Amino acid sequence: MSKVSVYDIKGNVVADTELNDEIWGVEPNVPVMHAVVVNYLANQRQGTQSTLTRTEVSGGGKKPWRQKGTGHARQGSTRSPQWVHGGIALGPKPRSYRFTINKKVRRLAMKSALSAKLAENGVVVVNNLDFESIKTKNVVDMLKALGADGKALIVMPAVDEKVIKSARNIPGVKTTLVNTLNVYDILNCDKFIVVTDAVAKIEEVYC
Repeated sequence: MSKVSVYDIKGNVVADTELNDEIWGVEPNVPVMHAVVVNYLANQRQGTQSTLTRTEVSGGGKKPWRQKGTGHARQGSTRSPQWVHGGIALGPKPRSYRFTINKKVRRLAMKSALSAKLAENGVVVVNNLDFESIKTKNVVDMLKALGADGKALIVMPAVDEKVIKSARNIPGVKTTLVNTLNVYDILNCDKFIVVTDAVAKIEEVYC
């Protein structure tokens, strides 16, 4: 068990807690984490890109000049790919980039990402996120007190509108829930700020 300090939103240490080594203490598997990140980014792609082929470009129905006798190379349409304003040869068309990864691989990647973040002292556990009102300053002051200067990921056990709306205007700060947590967001942040109740849920899901 790894022992870490629990902070309040003012940056004061209020308690200690133990993290399960089955999740927070495994040897990070870099190839697995890479595969899952590639999968996540591929699944985010809309795949709506589309180019016009020679059959879809307007015009080009008439043969530009007769087949023989002009000295020009033979041409059948002004919308062939070699012509200016012609169609695109072998261009991208709408398609899905989605692919799946085995559940055991995804679980190993999640454990590896959490363990790697803890090993680099990037995990900050807070006892709660009880803000009185929706104010960006509340989150800014909390991040400053916790020493979170760069990108921060705030993990909550349940939806909290005060936290979400207070943090959404701060560049580099993202809020998420335990059930929407992903490897990319964990690796992409400098500080992984997690509520104690969320820690319990993470350990319940991934143990």
